[in-house]
Amino acid sequence: MATNKLLLTFAICRLIVTVGLTLRPTELLRLGLDGQLSLDPTDMETASLDFGMMSRAEPLAVFHPASAEDVVRLVDAAYASVNGFTVSAKGHGHSINGQAQTSHGVVIEMSGSVKKLAQLSPLVSMEQEVQEQRYVDVWGGELWIDVLRATLQYGLAPRSWTDYLYLSVGGTLSNAGISGQAFNHGPQISNVYELDVVTGKGELMTCSEEQNSELFHAVLGGLGQFGIITRARIPLEPAPQRVRWIRALYSNFTAFTKDQEFLISLHGHPNSQKFDYIEGFVIVDDGLINNWRSSFFSPRNPVKITSFNANGSVLYCLEVTKNYDESSANTIDQEIEALLEKLDFIPTSVFTTDLPYVDFLDRVHKNELKLRSKGLWDVPHPWLNLLVPKSRISDFDKGVFKGILGNNTSGPILIYPMNKDKWDHRSSVVTPDEQVFYLVAFLRSALDTVIGGDESQSLEYLTNQNRQILRFCDDAGIKLKQYLPHYTTQEEWMDHFGDKWAQFYQRKMEFDPRRILATGQRIFKPSFTSKVASW
Repeated sequence: MATNKLLLTFAICRLIVTVGLTLRPTELLRLGLDGQLSLDPTDMETASLDFGMMSRAEPLAVFHPASAEDVVRLVDAAYASVNGFTVSAKGHGHSINGQAQTSHGVVIEMSGSVKKLAQLSPLVSMEQEVQEQRYVDVWGGELWIDVLRATLQYGLAPRSWTDYLYLSVGGTLSNAGISGQAFNHGPQISNVYELDVVTGKGELMTCSEEQNSELFHAVLGGLGQFGIITRARIPLEPAPQRVRWIRALYSNFTAFTKDQEFLISLHGHPNSQKFDYIEGFVIVDDGLINNWRSSFFSPRNPVKITSFNANGSVLYCLEVTKNYDESSANTIDQEIEALLEKLDFIPTSVFTTDLPYVDFLDRVHKNELKLRSKGLWDVPHPWLNLLVPKSRISDFDKGVFKGILGNNTSGPILIYPMNKDKWDHRSSVVTPDEQVFYLVAFLRSALDTVIGGDESQSLEYLTNQNRQILRFCDDAGIKLKQYLPHYTTQEEWMDHFGDKWAQFYQRKMEFDPRRILATGQRIFKPSFTSKVASW
């Protein structure tokens, strides 16, 4: 403890000298932290950036907690501080626009924590006869890939996923957490039994549907505004052994969306009569068929757009899977065929592969490693994620896919529908006001500085194109909502939340009245009046 106190004293002194820290040093010295308060250049650099690589904000310090109590002590110090400082929780750093950054406070590295305590490791509870008692308790900074590995040891797995598993549990639950299972099970925020949350007042509260329910629903999809998730209880189901992964191409957008909407309408049917995962993507050039997000086809036998009759050189790819194990292996082919025969894809365009369940769930990471080896991962990512109402998706196709984009998108474009009734309206997330809406995700990378030359792959070009897409939707009256939203003024946020803004604001005043949490979202300014209050 004496050594920790000496290091903490040194860190605080450096803060005072280098950045003019505004809180009193004794306020931090009295905390009795078990974790590490760091000014290490590597820690500071990591906390200053995120996956988007489009913004930079260096914090006053970086904190690696050893327990939830550490998080309580730090947030309580910020809340009680005379002059005040902000606190931002950071998971795997996969945000795009600096949402987990702060230049006026401390970044808590939840996924890089010093895991000395057993309570920080996934704990699985399984009563096979009682489904409600099959769950896993996980630290908020735990990565979903580690949750999967821990639960598979018991033959179990969570029901709802994201496409990329190297994201933190607290991070995805603060947004929504969506993938191709969402049509059936809802987003990850619809698959949580219980949370432990440190509020902006430094209070550690357990919350669920029955206990502290207002905080529970506020935090889920709450963009980190109401508290820091230190524990989540996630329901589990028996994990399948294998996955049949199928893709089929369409040249007609109406046929494509009709089939997607038909498939998600089967969510209430028995497992044998529906797919387990439904996504899709847009292809506007040959490269997109075989890109990192969609690597599926053999490099030795690439698929070409020119092989099919694509109107305007745009193709649409339906992507579905069927889970199975030894008990259902004999019927899997018939079940798939019964579903496929109802669809209207290009007859010669069906591609199928078979792989272990864990390999399918972790499919994106394998391609990440390939990009890292080529220096193509740590580049700016001007991503744009939109939730588009079903009634306007055809207009979006004509104006964006066949209009604004041209024939070079610099990254995958996902498109798939979801059922609104699988989303809990009590959460903080906002979605379009229709029963079916589409995720359209432009997952682009600015590669001009890496591979050179092409203006259409520059950050400026892609950022301007994102603005053009949003302006088109606004002019056309398409009432979409941003997923992983990014705005810079409170007026824009009020418009984003719409009818939910009053409730969102009220919850903020209740659970984080000094507005010290997650200021990188740019929704609220801290209440203290020093220079910290400016962006």
